Amino acid sequence: QVQLVESGGKLVQVGASLRLSCAASGRTLSGYNMGWFRQTPGKERDFVAAITKNGGATYYTDSGKGRFTISRDSTKNTLYLQMNSLKPEDTAVYYCAASEGAALLQSGYKYWGQGTQVTVSS
Repeated sequence: QVQLVESGGKLVQVGASLRLSCAASGRTLSGYNMGWFRQTPGKERDFVAAITKNGGATYYTDSGKGRFTISRDSTKNTLYLQMNSLKPEDTAVYYCAASEGAALLQSGYKYWGQGTQVTVSS
């Protein structure tokens, strides 16, 4: 079983950059496709970005393309999300998750972190 712990969320100003981290324990992340999701109060959890097991492919929601970069460091067993040019609509709780299935199939993500709050103030 994989335990995931996110960090790096905080209050920032519009246009700022932020890097979220997701540290894994229990198992190596190399056996999983990994993703970032976000959720605001009263709404469903939305896909943000995903990366395949070997890092060979990445996927982004339209709102994140060109601003967000997902990456993984196997030596640190950690997943990252670099977010640039942040907007107020990026405000949400961000979750990392691990999947043994397809990277873009949200229902396949079996292991989830507790979330980290990102607030973008105008």
